[in-house]
Amino acid sequence: MGNYTLKTDNVPKELLIILDIIKGNKITTELLIDTDWKLFTQLLIHHRLYPLIYPRLKDYDQSFFPSHILQIISYKYRMNTIEMLKLSGEMIELDSLFTNNEIMSIFLKGPALALEIYGDISLRTSGDLDILVSIDQLESVNVLLCKVGYKKDEYFSTTLDDWKWRHHHLTYYHSEKGIKLEVHWRLNPGPSKEPSFRELWERSSRVSFSGHSIHLLGKEDLFLFLVTHGARHGWSRLRWLVDIHKLINKDVDCPSLINRLKKYDYMRIGGQSIILSNQLLNTSIDKYMTNEIISNCSKKLANEAVFYLERMINLHSEPLPEDVSNFHKKHMFHLLSFRQKLLLILSFLYPYPDDVDVLPLPKRLHFLYFPLRPFLWSWRRVKGLRKQTISS
Repeated sequence: MGNYTLKTDNVPKELLIILDIIKGNKITTELLIDTDWKLFTQLLIHHRLYPLIYPRLKDYDQSFFPSHILQIISYKYRMNTIEMLKLSGEMIELDSLFTNNEIMSIFLKGPALALEIYGDISLRTSGDLDILVSIDQLESVNVLLCKVGYKKDEYFSTTLDDWKWRHHHLTYYHSEKGIKLEVHWRLNPGPSKEPSFRELWERSSRVSFSGHSIHLLGKEDLFLFLVTHGARHGWSRLRWLVDIHKLINKDVDCPSLINRLKKYDYMRIGGQSIILSNQLLNTSIDKYMTNEIISNCSKKLANEAVFYLERMINLHSEPLPEDVSNFHKKHMFHLLSFRQKLLLILSFLYPYPDDVDVLPLPKRLHFLYFPLRPFLWSWRRVKGLRKQTISS
């Protein structure tokens, strides 16, 4: 990585201590002076790192950390283990359900990822299950899930076919089991280029749960998915970066990985992820990968990501503070390659479901939304401004 150093001056001391523990650095009592233990605990929970920290705390004397902090971490660790066991059982049931109905499925994260790259499901958290299927089998999947008690969250309109590429997953919830499930037909929201389901299936690996074989993305495809997911969320939870750290140490085929990053326009965020992993977690990076993937652009993006580490940001908790919202929008645009930026701009010309709300047309006339798009967009803007004027 040369002489490059990430600018972490404004990152909370408590988060740096957490990172030191994860890296295996010996913590001294002097380092812990004036530690804000409430913030320490909040950061552990926010970044979902408490399962990884808990086993390492056993290397220290019982009196080294405050007893109430150890109790909180111990409790969270036990509860997470129970949750991961519950998700593991549901994952096996869903995989059997789909297999028996000739539906090919690949689990993206959750217990399968934890076992594959951590070697132990208790060392990683997961709030839900994520499964990838072919878009051609979405309707069959929907019917099966509804039969076994899942209910779909209709959070976007399917009136126009734009949902197939603008969005990338549907959300289901099983109220009795308390389990959330995301069914993906793409790895990422569009507009973006990515491998087909068939390619991902043919390259998928398998992980065994109690003798049951679960399909997981192959290592290089998994890296592609994890870096795009983490970057899209600003690496605002360091658990995602630890995933990268663990995966890189799993004998990833570097030439194949780099070819895939180039093919799908993710070189800059691939570089961002390994810089962050190297600088924050001491990840050892293959020299070939460093030479091929690190650029001035990826260094700039890595430093921008520090913004999310200087405070606790939950991007799903809206409304976001104005400064966070403005920064995040700019950072998301910076992550895009020139081709991706062009596709994004062109995508605004494609009709949105809001256009249907403004001017409902029968399906046979939906083609008219394309030439009418600029006028409908302008009309919504005018109506929005009028409402603001009246309310003020």
